[in-house]
Amino acid sequence: MSKKVLIVDDDPDVRLFNATVVEESGYIPVEAENGEEGLKMVKEEAPDLVILDVLMPRQSGIRLYRELKTDKSLKNVKVIMLSGVAKRTFMRSQKALTEFGGEKVPDPEVYIEKPVEPEDLAAAIEKMLNLN
Repeated sequence: MSKKVLIVDDDPDVRLFNATVVEESGYIPVEAENGEEGLKMVKEEAPDLVILDVLMPRQSGIRLYRELKTDKSLKNVKVIMLSGVAKRTFMRSQKALTEFGGEKVPDPEVYIEKPVEPEDLAAAIEKMLNLN
């Protein structure tokens, strides 16, 4: 059975690009348009990996990542952050949320800044899905 990869991004072109890379890598793409829908899909579909954008309407990737990493039943979900936002900006936002009473979350295992080459995304997907 092929592994499922959930793509959470508000840009339909980015979702199409990511879904194509996922399919060409031999995996099943599942898509969500925002963080709210993404969280629902994580619970329903139990994907093996989530490719997550940072800035989206209706719950940002920042919040979704935080929810995934602080929920006991979801914290082992593998995540690739794929965003136009610089990694250090994302890390500062996580630090700020922690300072305002939020639970500390681990750094993303993989953080890729857009635009990304298809072979780089495919390599990151392979790496994450082959971790035990």
